[in-house]
Amino acid sequence: MILVVVMTLINATSQVLIKTGAASLGTHPTLVQTAIGIVTNLSLFAGYSLLGISTVLMVLALRHGELSLLYPFIALTFVWVTILSNVVFHEQVNAPMIAGIALIVAGVSTLGRGATR
Repeated sequence: MILVVVMTLINATSQVLIKTGAASLGTHPTLVQTAIGIVTNLSLFAGYSLLGISTVLMVLALRHGELSLLYPFIALTFVWVTILSNVVFHEQVNAPMIAGIALIVAGVSTLGRGATR
């Protein structure tokens, strides 16, 4: 489970980097411009690289864990993205978002306590 939590942190960081890089592509980038941007834009490249790393970590975690237990932990990515969006982009976090985060954390905690391993 620790591996999956680390994976969600890496995944959330990748989302922030992808958003940062995407903002520098312009208002209406074509598919080709986007593909070139992924290779030449450091934020986009790092974001997609981290996304790949998080996928590899998930594969490793699934080799030894239960899918029904580990997969819901991916929902923690939404928690980290919300926190990082507030810190990095100064996006507002409102009461419904906090309630959603609380539900996600409660759900993951409940599933974690129900683990057979």
